[in-house]
Amino acid sequence: MENKRNALSESDLSGDRTMLIKPAKSMKKIIYALILLLVVVSGLVFANHEFKNEASKKPAPKPITDAERKAAIKQWEATPEGIKFKQWEVSPGGQKVLDGAAKISRHINAFTDMEAVVTSLALPPGSRLGFGVMARINGEDYILSFGLEKSNEFQQLRSLKVNDKIIIKSHSVSYAPKYAYPIVSGEYVERDSKVIYKRAPQKGGC
Repeated sequence: MENKRNALSESDLSGDRTMLIKPAKSMKKIIYALILLLVVVSGLVFANHEFKNEASKKPAPKPITDAERKAAIKQWEATPEGIKFKQWEVSPGGQKVLDGAAKISRHINAFTDMEAVVTSLALPPGSRLGFGVMARINGEDYILSFGLEKSNEFQQLRSLKVNDKIIIKSHSVSYAPKYAYPIVSGEYVERDSKVIYKRAPQKGGC
């Protein structure tokens, strides 16, 4: 009987040891897993930090100088397109367009009101300027271009009619040999004291 009790005690103790060893092993595995996870996360944080440092070290592009700009223009003027443009500038048609652009330059630079009358709801044939209308400002005809439409933003502009009197504002007037009129970039339009179009500022702009 004593031997049996001893045998049972030893058996019981052996089982207890086994149960104690198993949780210890599981705990070690959890600790190893946590350490491994910490190492991986630390590595990712370090790598991200290094990437940001490398990105910040890249020098910002230098703004073009006046000398570089003039050199680029002179180089372009020597190309077939540049020669064609210079010839157009001194032609009667080119002079008329340049004079028209000069007449509104003060309003363009100051972004002030310009009174206009809609003369046509269609741009000249072959135009690739997106949506626009023809308008007369102080007796001169202009292309009023709004570009490509996004999200139905020109809905109210499409209600314009010939002979409508409007107030416009713009930051830009341009020209090209292809067009017989100066091209005014439509940024603000008012009719009957109501704003019917105002260009949304570009992202990152003011």
